[in-house]
Amino acid sequence: MTDRPYHHGDLRRAALAATVDAIKQDGGTAALRMREVARRVGVSHAAFNHHFGTKPGLLAALAAEGYDLLAEALTAADGGLVDAGVAYVRFAAEYPAHFEVMFHRALHNADDPQLIAAQERAGQALTAVLSTSLTKTTELAAWSIVHGFADLWVGGALPAGIGADAGNAARPVIRRLSFTP
Repeated sequence: MTDRPYHHGDLRRAALAATVDAIKQDGGTAALRMREVARRVGVSHAAFNHHFGTKPGLLAALAAEGYDLLAEALTAADGGLVDAGVAYVRFAAEYPAHFEVMFHRALHNADDPQLIAAQERAGQALTAVLSTSLTKTTELAAWSIVHGFADLWVGGALPAGIGADAGNAARPVIRRLSFTP
């Protein structure tokens, strides 16, 4: 495998898809191996390392993609706090590998410029939905509750019987949010 030359149409896209598959199939980010992802993509380990550097470099690229996907989901949710919260939870349920990496700074290069830009886009999308009527403290409280629900959903820690759709399960919880000073 190491003798294979680097010829790949879209290594970044293929690598991120293979990384997601490896995280899902091989036991999460702790079990993720760069050589295995390179093998899945069909390129040499050296070519892969040249493109991403280290495992934290690869995971920074995955986190950046996740923040961009989250920004898209939040931008599409233009119905206020409840719809934004549901979009957030649905994002986490649809992209659990991204979600796992995005908020664990020890897993990736937190100073990666593409990651920082993607975080800013997602933050702006979230603030645009929430800032119409909420204080900064209330925005943080709402995000904390919605993120906690999403994390519990992705981790399989919510009680049985709440339904199979993350957004539908989250909606009544988010509706109960009442923020008064």
